[in-house]
Amino acid sequence: MTPPRRHPTATGAPDLEGLAGPSGLERAARAAALGMLPTLPRGAPGTLERMAGTDPDPRARSAALGALARSAGRRRASRAWRRALADPDAAVRRRAAELAPAVGGTVRPLLGLLHDLDVTVVEAAAWALGELGDATRRTRAVAALASVAVGHDDPLAREAAVAALGALGDPAGLPAVLVACRDRPAVRRRAVLALSPFAGPEVDAALDRAARDVDWQVRQAADELRGGPARPGC
Repeated sequence: MTPPRRHPTATGAPDLEGLAGPSGLERAARAAALGMLPTLPRGAPGTLERMAGTDPDPRARSAALGALARSAGRRRASRAWRRALADPDAAVRRRAAELAPAVGGTVRPLLGLLHDLDVTVVEAAAWALGELGDATRRTRAVAALASVAVGHDDPLAREAAVAALGALGDPAGLPAVLVACRDRPAVRRRAVLALSPFAGPEVDAALDRAARDVDWQVRQAADELRGGPARPGC
């Protein structure tokens, strides 16, 4: 006789047994569904924390971490987050960086991710540092972001770092933003927008150059900040 199929509880909560299913994709989907609930069912927080650290599938680990960040207590989510920063899979490290603001992540662990071998992890870490605002300004993270903005080999990392410097608006980051205004077009566009919180002759000069840039999107970015029509490209 076939055993009866288990159904969600009356509250609509997914069956916790699905978190131990044979398919990593199914486990990830069940974890994500749990994270959408306003309150996790009994036993789910501990199961999700173990899953975030030990599940063999990185998709499931990432989903469990996201569910903890959304629906579990701050202490448990932060504990899982710190472990995920050192996960062997780049996708999990990237997800951990993305979740830093949501779990109350601290700046110092994110600094190490600015040196990650996977550029998408670096990109996510830079974004998170920009989102953490005052916590980032109080540390040496501005200098670390500036180093990435002017020295990283990958333009995706440089672009993310200069965007974070603009979000932070710390004067210590301005020299790196000005250097980035002479980078390749995608980075220049981001750097021009990152000038928004800054003022002074150097900023005005950078905006003047950007208004004559060969790339129309760079000129458009300068136009947005200057409040006037961009000049034709050279």
